[in-house]
Amino acid sequence: MIVTLGALLLVAWLPGAVLFRLPLWQRDRRAALDAEERLFWHVVLSVSWSLALVLALAALGRFQFSTLLWCNGGLAAGAILATRGRLRYGAAARRPGLSAVLPVVLIALAVWRFFPVSEYVIGGKDPGVMFNEGIQIAQRGTLVITDRAVAAVPGFARDLFFPSEHNADYYGTMFMGFPIQDPASGRVVGQFPHLLPASIAIGYGVDGLTGARATVAGWGILGVLAVYFAGARLMGRGAAFAAAALLTLHVIQVWFARYPNSDIVLQAGLFAALLAFARAHQDDDAFFGPVAAWVISLQLFSRVDALLALLVMAGTVVLVWLMSHGERLAMRFLAPAALGAGLGLWYLTGLMRAYFWRAMVFLVNLPVLNVAAAVLAGVVALALLWWSRERHADAVRRWLPIALAVAMAVLSCYAYVFREAGGKLTPWDAYALRDFVDLYLWWPMWLAALAGVALTGRRDFWRDPALVLTFAAFSVFLFYKLKIVPEHFWLTRRYLAIILPGSLLFAAFAALGVISGRLRGLALIRPAAGALLLAAAAVHYTAAAAPVVSHVEYRNMIPYVERLAGRFTPRDLIIMESRNAGSDIHVLGLPLAYIYDKTVLVLHSPKPDRVIFREFLRGALATYDRVFFVGTGGTTLLSRQIVATPVDSDRVQIDEFAVTTDTNVTMDGETQRVARAALP
Repeated sequence: MIVTLGALLLVAWLPGAVLFRLPLWQRDRRAALDAEERLFWHVVLSVSWSLALVLALAALGRFQFSTLLWCNGGLAAGAILATRGRLRYGAAARRPGLSAVLPVVLIALAVWRFFPVSEYVIGGKDPGVMFNEGIQIAQRGTLVITDRAVAAVPGFARDLFFPSEHNADYYGTMFMGFPIQDPASGRVVGQFPHLLPASIAIGYGVDGLTGARATVAGWGILGVLAVYFAGARLMGRGAAFAAAALLTLHVIQVWFARYPNSDIVLQAGLFAALLAFARAHQDDDAFFGPVAAWVISLQLFSRVDALLALLVMAGTVVLVWLMSHGERLAMRFLAPAALGAGLGLWYLTGLMRAYFWRAMVFLVNLPVLNVAAAVLAGVVALALLWWSRERHADAVRRWLPIALAVAMAVLSCYAYVFREAGGKLTPWDAYALRDFVDLYLWWPMWLAALAGVALTGRRDFWRDPALVLTFAAFSVFLFYKLKIVPEHFWLTRRYLAIILPGSLLFAAFAALGVISGRLRGLALIRPAAGALLLAAAAVHYTAAAAPVVSHVEYRNMIPYVERLAGRFTPRDLIIMESRNAGSDIHVLGLPLAYIYDKTVLVLHSPKPDRVIFREFLRGALATYDRVFFVGTGGTTLLSRQIVATPVDSDRVQIDEFAVTTDTNVTMDGETQRVARAALP
């Protein structure tokens, strides 16, 4: 326990504490922040540093958890020596006050809601891919997997398991979500960017599979805190605490804080970056400019959506500069952001090209006239802002936020009341806002959120324009096109990064306002009525999330896969049934191969070519001690030349919320040893 705690502190606290305390860029300004926010920045900077280091080491094929710990310890020691021990805040540091209780309450609430996490180790869907990518980084120390089973398949037999898909980005796929780049060498790259997998690798290093599973809940807790601190700066602690607490109760947050996904990572990184951005540009703290660029650029290694946030922040810098009098264009964010964006795009278009191709197809297929009109409108808007800079800057500063609030209200009303599916407009795109409001937000909270945007635009927009503009940009973009198949909860993750928490922040701000001093008489009406609305929303959210809170997705899956893996040795070859055979047995192949290091192949067809399979089997039986087939009997393998001896039959019951919340999903499987009975 002590070793685990020490490793966790080395990864998630020490590097950030050292960086934040460096006597550079007016350290006294940082010291004057609330004690709880300073601790929050220690964690954010530490996590960002550790993840960047994991990605760099894994890109070189050199990652080991012990190396990460030594590097973090070395950073601290080097900083102490370089500064001659001058890492104390001094008299400027604020002591913890009563406000420190609020994030502690949020952490306790989040721990209660977000644990226990799912046991999603199997393949077949995106969460299992991300989880296994992380375990591979931890075990093999590299972003690129060398799959010995793939490399050992002779050329004539590749179509049995991973036929070429004639794709320029990769050869084919055996495990879903793991494109094979080069079958001859066994080079395999996971489909999804590696920031979440890198954090899973850290969790695995801290506490094995238990730590790896808990990583997503850690991101959920960090996201709740980031929403609170970003909201507290603009809207006050009361509204921010209410919004963060409602977020912790909400079914979407509860589900995805237990279920591997990259949107929960973007939520934490995006709100932390927005807070740093505001500290840098509105509070004029030079330290936070590079921090904001670093944190948001790192999210490009998590989701392509981070590009939108980065562009909005860069545009905000230009907008604020255009509305200022005589100030120079602030480069403390733009220069490091350009560097980070370059690295991120190099990664996405290179190693992650099999992931990034959807974004490229979307961009390439945009109507030329629409793009030209958008560019022209942008140029005209910039020209008008430049022209009004010296003449009407005050009027633009006053009316621009109001125009934005009106546009948001008009678009919201259109999307909720009038938008209908038809032609190329799918129902899940046409009714995206309607579904979000009716199923997840609740219409009184939607009206309150619109009121909060209007209040912010009237009074407080220029205190944090990036937060308001980012919320608006994501809302317009995603409610226009969700670009996701509406399956299970997976569609709702689109709302997770900023739309849901942003809506709750603006609704809480409209309901409570900035609470300060004693409230008496008429001044008490608004917060009292607002508190009743938020309390009703809390009851509504708690009831909606109750089935999810009591559920653990794929409960008991890990013990079962461990028992199954224990039946095989490194000298065995395991052939899994095809995903087209009418069962889901194939999903067990991924953890067997990439967590428990077994030699696994997955048949492509339930009716493979028997002649080719016989020749493959001849070579396999000469290479491996035993060859096993794991399936349900829906695959045609046996013939007069090939026979199999049944070894075991098993049944596993797992909880899957997608099927039912009251009963179990049953998977029947049979393991057979394939023998060379009549081979000539």
